[in-house]
Amino acid sequence: MATIPTQTHSLLAVPFNAATDFTVLAGHCETFAETLIESDDPTLKMALCGRINTCLTLLQPTLLEPVPSHLVESLTVDTLPATTPRFAPECTELCRYCLAITQTLAGHGFASDTEKHLSGLLYDLINYFAAEMKAPRWLRTASGVKLIDSV
Repeated sequence: MATIPTQTHSLLAVPFNAATDFTVLAGHCETFAETLIESDDPTLKMALCGRINTCLTLLQPTLLEPVPSHLVESLTVDTLPATTPRFAPECTELCRYCLAITQTLAGHGFASDTEKHLSGLLYDLINYFAAEMKAPRWLRTASGVKLIDSV
């Protein structure tokens, strides 16, 4: 009988627990999500989803707690950052996200708490999507019409 070697992705061995700093957990989520979208292996994808779920579950109860004193310095800057985090997918991606959530909900029903959260996310995404689609794109100025983003 042949033995099939099992390859374990290095990310599946990354240690973390409830005492792990929220910044580290958030970084793990980013790494897991990036690997998830780059992977074609269904088993690895499932394992990465589990890792993301575990990190988020550990993060959730701490979100409203004060920043631990040992992290204050690392989260302090002398000048404002040039950019700030924002959610700004292209309209085509946002539409795909909405479709994927709609199809997931349609396929699984609406009984669980997860479905309620997905329904809420879908609502928020669709409202954001609709607002983006309906938002003005040009501005009349004394020197003519200009793209709002360039003003």
